[in-house]
Amino acid sequence: MLDNMHFYDFMHKQILVVIALFAGTGIGYLYIGWLYSSSSLPELLWFSLVLLLSFWGYRLHKNFLENDLNMQQKEQWLGQLRYFLFSYFSVWTIMFLIYTSRSDTELHYVAIATQLGVTVVSTTILASQKKLAVFTLVTLMLPLTIYFILVGEFYSYLLAFFTIVLGGVLLYAANNTFNYLIKSQFQAYHDALTTLGNRRYFIELLNDAMKSQKQDHKHIYLLLIDLDHFKTINDTLGHDIGDMLLCQAADRMRTLSKKHQNFVSRLGGDEFCILSTTFATELECLHHASQFAEELLASIRESYHIEEHYLYISASIGVSIISDPKIEASNFIKEADIAMYEAKGRGRNGIIFFNDTLAKHVEWKLEIERLLHFSLQRNEISLTYQPQYNAENEIIGCEVLSRWDNETLGEVSPTEFIPISEKTGFIIELGFYILKEAFLTFKKWEEKGISLQQISINVSMRQLFHYHFINDVKHLCDTYLTKEQRAKIVFEITETSVAEDIAKLITNMKILQDYGIHFSMDDFGTGYSSLSYLRQLPINEIKIDKSFISELHHLEDEEDKCFVQTIFTIAQNLNLRIVAEGIENEEQRQFIVDQKCDILQGYYFSEPVSDEAFETLFLEANRKKTLNSVDDLAL
Repeated sequence: MLDNMHFYDFMHKQILVVIALFAGTGIGYLYIGWLYSSSSLPELLWFSLVLLLSFWGYRLHKNFLENDLNMQQKEQWLGQLRYFLFSYFSVWTIMFLIYTSRSDTELHYVAIATQLGVTVVSTTILASQKKLAVFTLVTLMLPLTIYFILVGEFYSYLLAFFTIVLGGVLLYAANNTFNYLIKSQFQAYHDALTTLGNRRYFIELLNDAMKSQKQDHKHIYLLLIDLDHFKTINDTLGHDIGDMLLCQAADRMRTLSKKHQNFVSRLGGDEFCILSTTFATELECLHHASQFAEELLASIRESYHIEEHYLYISASIGVSIISDPKIEASNFIKEADIAMYEAKGRGRNGIIFFNDTLAKHVEWKLEIERLLHFSLQRNEISLTYQPQYNAENEIIGCEVLSRWDNETLGEVSPTEFIPISEKTGFIIELGFYILKEAFLTFKKWEEKGISLQQISINVSMRQLFHYHFINDVKHLCDTYLTKEQRAKIVFEITETSVAEDIAKLITNMKILQDYGIHFSMDDFGTGYSSLSYLRQLPINEIKIDKSFISELHHLEDEEDKCFVQTIFTIAQNLNLRIVAEGIENEEQRQFIVDQKCDILQGYYFSEPVSDEAFETLFLEANRKKTLNSVDDLAL
């Protein structure tokens, strides 16, 4: 069915050209009949047949133009067009037979020239329809060849031979043209690496399926597949291995899709799309979509043996059920894309179906993205400071946290707007604002006698890799902080987001370290290569993720205790400061203190507060400390 995808429009454009050429030329036969014959009846009857066939062709042209045909209907239309073209070309053989049966030699010349002209035109027009071109060529050239043979002269035998040669040349030219069109069509609609259909192929396929859906009201599903961590394989093992992996994964998708009569395409990179056949009910479609997606995911996860490597890869799959043919095809791809990215956001290696809840979630994110760009100019971003304590419950530092209070959205959690700001690039502008405000606050505190050992600020990978970030940090430090003050600044980077370009990251970190900035690895223990990062990155402290601290519900939980103790042992052996966040009760605090933790943080001590509240908290703690010291001296 799809073999002719490229040819429908081409063949449609030829109809009026052929009608204009042949109907216009056919008028000449009326003149010749009037000139050489006492009765022009044969010519009139023949030309009437040409006009009837021309009307048939015009109806086919109009039908294609005015109706939005699906692929099956186009195939039916193309079948009718083949019959029309064969009849239209063959009708000239009638006049050839009539004129060559007459005694006027001039009419023989006219018939021969016309037959040769029609043969050449038919071969050219039908080049995209190989079988029809061959059949029409034989039908037109055979009477001409027989005619020359029946003349019975040496020259006529020679002309018969030349006619056969000409037919062979025309067949050769038509075959070359056909092969070129097939090759061009394949290149236009297929992916060169995997030989699967490409994005253009898939869009046309989806549009066609939705046209059919308007008529039969059936249901289809669409899968968008993205291979997880494929870039890592490309970067570590090379693009040749990556390409072979893509081909093997594509073959698995092709085999499984063929089994279920689905269509698979490669949209680009490591992203694939699969379109199903039709189902009578939405429930049946949903069931088959779930079953197929699970089977596909299991197939992709099976190990790959490429050269000497055994590779394992998973996929994130988004599924969209297509039930409303009035919606644009691109919207359904977008729905599947949204579901696929949701699968990635939930840890990859999973399947997510697009639904109304997910749609609302996406709308919420889009609204956050839209309003976030106006947050700074509307003064909606504020900073809070969560105190950090030592083992003696003294405030020795703080972590800077951002808050966003929007008139429309209300208070938006940093876990929602920070990832969106990173994705959109707004984090660069937002990060600069946070650094500037934090430095100003730190300077103000120092001037008020609020002396801290450190102030921790979260910095994203996108900031660290931005071409202007280092200069911005230097500029802000030079403007607001002394050398001693900037030595107390700690940039927190998350282990789970450490960039793949580790060499560049280390270079940038060392430049900032030379300027006095210290680094902390936040959320330590949640990444997949913790010890490797500890060895490579020039960090000064680690921050144990609060998820591990929250598991210390009871001190008799030996497994959780041992895990946290191991982290402390590693950090202490590497001479790294240790920050424990998420402490919520005295049992947790005491356990952490017993491990000789340097810095403690959590709601057990204080929630994040404004800069004024932090000042009050710090000064009251100092006042209590002073009073206690006086009381101790008095005793």
